[in-house]
Amino acid sequence: MTLTPSTYLFVCPMLFLAGFIDSIAGGGGLVSLPVYLIAGLPPHNAVATNKMSSTFGTCLSTVRFFRNGLINVKLVLPSVLAAVLGSSAGAHISMAIDADVLRRVMIFILPVAAFFVLNKKLFHDGGDDASDFSVRTVIIATAAAFLIGMYDGFYGPGTGTFLIIVFTVFARLNIKTANAHAKVINATTNMTALVIFLLNGKVLFPLGIFTALCNMAGNYVGSGLVMKKGAAIVRPMLIVVLILLFVKLIMPS
Repeated sequence: MTLTPSTYLFVCPMLFLAGFIDSIAGGGGLVSLPVYLIAGLPPHNAVATNKMSSTFGTCLSTVRFFRNGLINVKLVLPSVLAAVLGSSAGAHISMAIDADVLRRVMIFILPVAAFFVLNKKLFHDGGDDASDFSVRTVIIATAAAFLIGMYDGFYGPGTGTFLIIVFTVFARLNIKTANAHAKVINATTNMTALVIFLLNGKVLFPLGIFTALCNMAGNYVGSGLVMKKGAAIVRPMLIVVLILLFVKLIMPS
């Protein structure tokens, strides 16, 4: 397809916004993918180019969190492995079950997720950090990564958001550490998908390069706010993402 200057002027600022949202609360794809489609990209090219921009943005946030001591390798490795296995299982299940079944279930799950986010006794910065966690934390985080990774392979939208919520509420990580470890998992699954799209020639490189830079800028700004403000910035942004996901679920395809 032909890319015009107006395409770049429309898409690039929105990809900055998507990166900003994603670095704070996950769910940036709820903004970026529709933007690519509205800009006129064919669906396969839109998904592939979106995966390129989001991969670079998520990787930047991951590196920034790592440099600030928010990522523990001993916790990350089993979680990443579990997420990859779960994603693979979810992809296989998706071929046997109608996605509409999961959409209907998700409509009931989203209010529950919102309840956890809004409950300050459950969702707060008082959990373990990257240097202090128990065996229980590792087990719960790994199990959560597998189950949410399965959701990612089956359906996908809001995966990072659910990881942040579960890591905070059930694995009892503090919000900044939960966000950082969610980014590692997202970066891994994004890179895996991007390689497949690149091998199949679906990425529109000129647009992908510019939007990747914009997405990285949004991720840089957003990850800085997470480290500085914690729950004060993450909680309201999570609610915004959950609302966006709810709208997506109830809108006709």
